[in-house]
Amino acid sequence: MSKLFKLTLAAGAALLAVGAQAQAFPAPGKSITLIVPFAAGGPTDKVARDLAEALRKPLGGATVVVDNAAGAGSTIGTAKAFRAPADGYTLLVTHVGMATTPTLYRNPGYKYDEFEYLGLINEVPMVVVAKPTLAANSWAELNGWITQNKSKVNMAHAGLGSASHLCGLMLQSALKTELTTVPYKGTAPAMTDLIGGQVDFMCDQTTNTTSQVEGKKIKAYAMSTAKRITTPAVYKDLPTLDEVGLKDFNVSIWHGLYAPKGTPAAVVKTLNDALKAALKDPDFIKKEEGLGAVVVTDGRTNPAEHKKFVASEVAKWGAVIKAAGQYAD
Repeated sequence: MSKLFKLTLAAGAALLAVGAQAQAFPAPGKSITLIVPFAAGGPTDKVARDLAEALRKPLGGATVVVDNAAGAGSTIGTAKAFRAPADGYTLLVTHVGMATTPTLYRNPGYKYDEFEYLGLINEVPMVVVAKPTLAANSWAELNGWITQNKSKVNMAHAGLGSASHLCGLMLQSALKTELTTVPYKGTAPAMTDLIGGQVDFMCDQTTNTTSQVEGKKIKAYAMSTAKRITTPAVYKDLPTLDEVGLKDFNVSIWHGLYAPKGTPAAVVKTLNDALKAALKDPDFIKKEEGLGAVVVTDGRTNPAEHKKFVASEVAKWGAVIKAAGQYAD
């Protein structure tokens, strides 16, 4: 082997090493964006902002920012993430809407199974809440009031495909009754009108209801989960809907992290490792528990199990939505 050939090989190896370093993820000084397909201040936005902070350390101190791209039942922001460059610098944080849009929308602008799945983040209980002036002070009293005033009862939700909409569908099915539903463009305006008494009640995530219940701005009646929750303390005495007679009622809203299809496998692994580290961060866990959310610790934090779980949720919610006959287009 000639000396010149050896030098050429060495130079080539050096260039490859420099190239690898240049492509290291995340690159120094380059920020990562978490697209949230809902308005700022809502439940998913809160989760994403907590996660953004927890991701910084395992990603080497990278800046992680949140971009709210709300509208059309989460499809605008989700489609934006779907079309983003597959380089790991634009990610998506969304909830169960990933599993409901295949049924709700004929053409949402993306395919749920063509994202790179990075792992599940948390599960959030739902709670039945009502305006503060409602006379009912227990589930039995609320249920009796609903039965007596069916045509006059207004149930709010945050828009087609929202967590509160889905829980409301399940609740009406379990109660075997159809109520007047009032859709809003987001959770915040729905909650504002509930506090003000413009609507009667709703079923919403604890991430959105906790501070309002603690402040006695709204009343809480029952949890949607199979078992009672004890954190935050304001919910410790609330029964589950299963306990009060709606057998096998079990609804929780989950959040997951996604990347555009084609994101390099090495980048997917780096992001998944960072997510797993973030989910073990004591500050992140404390913040989520303070909102009534449960941080996921099982196999669904792995991409393959996350994707399998979402596919099962597509089937579950598809049946509920079809039975209710509610579609966006």
